[in-house]
Amino acid sequence: MSGPFDLEGRAVIVTGGAGLLGREYGRALADAGAHVVLADVDEAGVADVAADLAHDGASVTAIGTDVTDEQDVARLVRTTVSAFGRIDGLVNNAALDPKVEGQASANLASTFETFPLDLWNRSLAVNLTGMFLCAREVAPPMLAQGRGAIVNVSSTYGMVGPDQRLYEPADPVGAKQIKPVAYSVTKSGVLGLTRYLAAYWAGTGIRVNTLTPGGVRNGQPLEFVDRYSARTPMGRMAERQEYSGAVLFLLSDASSYMTGSNLVVDGGWTAW
Repeated sequence: MSGPFDLEGRAVIVTGGAGLLGREYGRALADAGAHVVLADVDEAGVADVAADLAHDGASVTAIGTDVTDEQDVARLVRTTVSAFGRIDGLVNNAALDPKVEGQASANLASTFETFPLDLWNRSLAVNLTGMFLCAREVAPPMLAQGRGAIVNVSSTYGMVGPDQRLYEPADPVGAKQIKPVAYSVTKSGVLGLTRYLAAYWAGTGIRVNTLTPGGVRNGQPLEFVDRYSARTPMGRMAERQEYSGAVLFLLSDASSYMTGSNLVVDGGWTAW
């Protein structure tokens, strides 16, 4: 790439790098010439992803990181700065996302009324506190550089309430399933965190934006895919690589006049 989309030589951290979308963000960034640091609590998994992406001279590093652990996040940032001398971008992507929770899950509640406090607290720790810690730790090198771009990943369920009808079992006597309250609430919090940081770092050269993706096709039951597709103006779920262009845009100078914004890429889900 060249011009405003050029990321050649920039150092970018992607949390949740072993996940479905995290690895796609890493792939796109590596292809764009960035030095990519993939961080994930699954150390072996993220190492495998990095090894897969590090081909044809691509610069991809894996670092096992628990984003809820202050010392782990500080180590991630120190290691990145030590390796590349700078941090140009952060994709705050790590999240706890039980796709569906139901009675079939032994340690999970099937209703809001019985939702367990420990799962609520764990979701807050990963989905919000983790983003806070990562943004806080990358700030000093970005401030010293006078520039940087942070992308906080939210969800359509951070903008609108989940349509629980999507999760109803095909079998009328099947276990009731729900999209959990903690996911929606934490993803809503991402939007607030983005606006706060964008305003707080005004005039420093650090830009902070939200990416709000919709649902991704990933081996879900056919009845769920059909329901979701019928609920979406584009008539389908996203493919896993379809959010990578948005990440490249938000990290590059192509979005140089954007901060505090929410880029929604959801196939039109929130349009009706």
